[in-house]
Amino acid sequence: MNSILPLIIVTGLSGSGKTTALKVLEDLGFFSVDGLPLPMCLKLIQIFEDQGPRKYRGIALGVDTRQIEYLSEWEEIKNELIKKGIEPTIIFLEADEDVIIKRYAATRRPHPLESQQLALKQAIELEKRLLEKLKNDATLVIDTTNFSIHDLRRNIQSHFDVLNGKAGGIRIQLISFGYKYGIPREADIVIDLRFLPNPYFDENLRPYSGKEKQIQDYILKSPTGQIFLEKLMDFLNFILPLYSEEGRYRLTIAFGCTGGYHRSVAVTERVYRKLKEKNYTVQLEHRHLSLFS
Repeated sequence: MNSILPLIIVTGLSGSGKTTALKVLEDLGFFSVDGLPLPMCLKLIQIFEDQGPRKYRGIALGVDTRQIEYLSEWEEIKNELIKKGIEPTIIFLEADEDVIIKRYAATRRPHPLESQQLALKQAIELEKRLLEKLKNDATLVIDTTNFSIHDLRRNIQSHFDVLNGKAGGIRIQLISFGYKYGIPREADIVIDLRFLPNPYFDENLRPYSGKEKQIQDYILKSPTGQIFLEKLMDFLNFILPLYSEEGRYRLTIAFGCTGGYHRSVAVTERVYRKLKEKNYTVQLEHRHLSLFS
């Protein structure tokens, strides 16, 4: 890579947390700029190349529909970056429409596309269409519907290796979750694990999470667990190279059980280790682990 610093583009639906994400990256040591027109990013990179490395880990640019006149130029700009040996990392933030509307009601600020001719709901729908190409190219898609500011900070920090330019090839995000709290919207593949032996019904095992060895052994050393894990890894070893060959940037796989504490966590932890052993770039998130009671 010719660029001295990784380039991160933070984009997504207005009201989904872009400003917060940029602040997190700034705290992590990135040079952050919000609202810079897309064509200017090439000039900014050139400035950093000319001056040489300084105190920043990378460059983070906030892009939204305030730059609507430049969004149509994204493909051209992306190709120019690739010619320079720069593969930008794109973080795309989104949230449920109802949640975005509530957030705007709380801040009392107008949506960037809202006008006398365009109500808030219509503005959100238009924004989704305008940003579709950027979402398709995204390295990470983060749904902030149920996130607090602190949740978003932790999520971005957990992906720091990818954001710091250390990852190559397809990025795989593994999420454990509980069905009673809802399926992760960003998941490309959802696997229901509620057929596996459930430690919840053993009072001696119930307090331990799927991160603990005794829980993993209980689930994955059972006859059902052993066969399932073997077939699951055969499946992943088959499909992941095919996704990569098709030029896929990321794949999000969600593993669910009832509460997101035992079975989904145990399987996600084991799959994470096995994929790391095969040198895949993998991120791990236990979405509902802290909600167990």
